[in-house]
Order: sequence, then C-alpha cells, then structure tokens
Amino acid sequence: MNGSAHSALSREEITLKRGPAGLGFNIVGGVDQQYIMNDSGIYVAKIKENGAAALDGRLQEGDKILAINGQKLDNLSHSAAVELFRSAGEDVHLRVQKGPVMQNGPTSSRADGESSSAFGTWTMYTVAALAVITAVGFIAYKRLQLHPRGSRGPF
Repeated sequence: MNGSAHSALSREEITLKRGPAGLGFNIVGGVDQQYIMNDSGIYVAKIKENGAAALDGRLQEGDKILAINGQKLDNLSHSAAVELFRSAGEDVHLRVQKGPVMQNGPTSSRADGESSSAFGTWTMYTVAALAVITAVGFIAYKRLQLHPRGSRGPF
C-alpha cells in the first residue's frame, strides 16, 4: 500500500448483549441518507454513555457496520437498517470496519432503536439559511442600484 487511508482500515467482530436501553449507540447512513459521500453504508454516530456498546468498549464512533448477525447491510435504507437492529435479538453479532472516515453530515440523531430525520432537517435548515442570506444580499444590491451613495433615500 502507499500509505492511503485504506491501509489503516481493519475489520473486527463484536458481539453485544442488548441491555435495557438497547445496544447503546446511534446509527446514521443508508442508501436514502448517505452519511459519507458516495457511500451508503451504516455508521456508528454516537455511543451512549453506560450503554451496552460503551461498557464493551470496542465499538467506536465512526465505525462502519458491515453486517448484523451475518446479514450484510449493503444497499439498505436507513429505516431497513434500524429494523434489522430492532429485530436482531438479545445477543447481536456485528462485523465492523474500523478506521478513519470523512463525515459530511451531523454525528447524532439516528438511534439503533429509533428512526429520525435529523440529517434531512439539518439539510433543510441549511438550505433555508442560504436562501435568506441570498435574499438579503439581493435586496441590499437592489437598494444600492436604486439609491447610489450620496443620494437621499430611506435606508
């Protein structure tokens, strides 16, 4: 290898025992909600304090989950992945890819037992903020055209 990030990636098999609060981590990703650009994989977004994953200590934020109980997570929607976690039973075997990743979204929101649209909400707010900034800039530009410096007018 030439020292690329791929050389730092490794795989690990982890078995977690579901606790009272589930497996104790949030997930992001899926074909419908990509967390990593051009990658529809499922990633660990947050490890919940004192949850099963935190107590075990091997699963880390940013890990890519490749399979649950032998079932690959390739080409699944986010909600389908959540359902696999929910129905996985008490002892859950995970195949995980460890290593550095580049994020293009938030690191919270989607729990192993919850489905949410925080990434979509985050995107919606970003687009709305850009629209407001563009509108304010356009209005300021038009005012300058109508009332050049030194002219009188309401500002």
